[in-house]
Amino acid sequence: MKILKDILYKVAIEAIKGSTEIAINKMDFDSRKIGENDVFVAIRGTISDGHDYIEKAIGLGAVAIVCDTFPETIIKEVTYIQVKDSNKALAFMAANYFDNPSQKLKLIGITGTNGKTTIASLLYQLYKKAGYKVGLLSTVKILVDDVEYKATHTTPDSITINHYLNEMICNGVAYCFMEVSSHGIHQKRTEALCFAGGVFTNLSHDHLDYHPTFAEYRDVKKSFFDNLPKSAFALSNIDDKNGAVLLQNTVARKCTYALKSYADYKAQILENQLSGLLLKINGNEVWVKLIGTFNAYNLLAIYGTAIELGMESLEVLRLLSVLESVSGRFQYIVSKNNITAIVDYAHTPDALENVLKTINDIRTKNEQLITVVGCGGNRDKAKRPIMGSIASDLSDKVILTSDNPRNEDPEVIITEMEQGVAAQNYKKTISITDRKQAIKTACQLAQPNDIILIAGKGHETYQEINGVRHDFDDMKTVRELLEQLHK
Repeated sequence: MKILKDILYKVAIEAIKGSTEIAINKMDFDSRKIGENDVFVAIRGTISDGHDYIEKAIGLGAVAIVCDTFPETIIKEVTYIQVKDSNKALAFMAANYFDNPSQKLKLIGITGTNGKTTIASLLYQLYKKAGYKVGLLSTVKILVDDVEYKATHTTPDSITINHYLNEMICNGVAYCFMEVSSHGIHQKRTEALCFAGGVFTNLSHDHLDYHPTFAEYRDVKKSFFDNLPKSAFALSNIDDKNGAVLLQNTVARKCTYALKSYADYKAQILENQLSGLLLKINGNEVWVKLIGTFNAYNLLAIYGTAIELGMESLEVLRLLSVLESVSGRFQYIVSKNNITAIVDYAHTPDALENVLKTINDIRTKNEQLITVVGCGGNRDKAKRPIMGSIASDLSDKVILTSDNPRNEDPEVIITEMEQGVAAQNYKKTISITDRKQAIKTACQLAQPNDIILIAGKGHETYQEINGVRHDFDDMKTVRELLEQLHK
C-alpha cells in the first residue's frame, strides 16, 4: 500500500476534496482495471473522456479520483483531486508510485519520424554484446534484459513505462533505450522521466491526422529536447533541415551527426552493397551488415550515443560490425532461383523513398524492382497519393494493396493512393485489395535476379480489418509463396 499524499509529489494540484492521507493500492486511467482502494485518473482522450467513467470507477472500489474538473456528484467517502492537466499528473504519479526508476539507470530517448525502432533496438543489441544488462521500450517489443514482453504502442502510457523501468531496476539493468513518439510527448507520457540523453533522427510527413500542422508536429518533437536536463546530451541529425531547430532551446549538451554536413560525428559511405556497408566514421573504416544510406545515419546515431555515454571509439566500431538487422527493417531473403524479397516497415513517404532509392543504388538495373505497398486506414490521408507517386516513380512494377485498413474501406484507400500515380506510370501499376494475393502476384511476376519490396507493415504479424486483427506476416507469406511458386 502507498500513501496518496506521497504519490502526488510534484503534481500541480488546483483543489482537493477529502484527505490525501489515505492508503491506496495502485492507480489506473482505465476504469475497467480499477479495484479496491485504487486511484482513478480521469484522462480526456481522443476517443473517450475518462471523466465520464468516474462513477463507474468508484463503484469498482476507487477511493480517490484525479481529474481536470470535479464531477457534479461528490461522494463523501472518496477523495477528489483537481489538477490542471490529468495526463501530466498521471506521469508524475506513476513515476512517484514506482520510486522514480528512470533516475536509477541511463535512459536514452530516440525521437523522429523514421529510424527510432532501428536505433533503439540496435543500441540494445550493442550494449548487450558489450556485456551490460539492458532494457528496450520499442514499437516491436519491450525487453527487460533477456525477458521479452509484447509492445502495444511506440511509447507506452506513463504507468506502463514506469512499471517496466522498475522491473529493469529490480533486474540490474544499467541502460534503457526508448522510442519517443510525438503522440507520447504530446500526451505527456514521458513528462516525469529523467533522460540521460535524447537522439533526433529526422522529420518528414507523418501523423498529420493527429497534429493539425507540420509545425506543431515539429514543435512537439522539439519540446522533448527543451525538457532534457543539463546533465543529458542532445544528439541531432544536422543534415535534416530541422536538426538545428530541435537543439535551439535545450540546456543539454548539444552534439550532432551527419553524412553531408560538418558535425561532431561524421560518416562517409565507401561501399553500399546488398551484403552491407563500408563506412568511414570519424576517420575509421568499419564494415557493417546493414544496408543503405538511411542505415548509415542510424549507425552514426548509435555510434554518437555510445561515445556520449562513455564507450571507447574502437570498441563501438567493433560492436557496430557485428550488429544484425532489426525484424521488419530491410529484412530480406533470397529464393532458390535468386529472387530477393525485402520486407520493410516503410509507411511514410520519406521512409518509402529511402528504401526504394537504396535498392536502386544497389541493383544493376538489369533486374526488375517490384513493389507491394499500401497505406493504413484511419490515419493521415494526405500521404496516400504521395506514397503512390513515390512507389510508381521508383519501381518497375507496383502493386497497390491493403495495409491495415482498420475501419476504412481498403478500396477507397487504394483509390486515394492511385491519385498520386503519374500518367506515364499507369501501365506498370496494378491494384489488388487482398494483401496475400498482391504478394503472390509479385512473386509470379518476378524472374530470377528480380527484387520484390513489400513495404508498410514490416515486423507486424497481423492485419487489422474492421477492428479485428487477423494473423498476417509479410515475411512468412512471401517466403512460403516463393517456395511454392519457384521450386
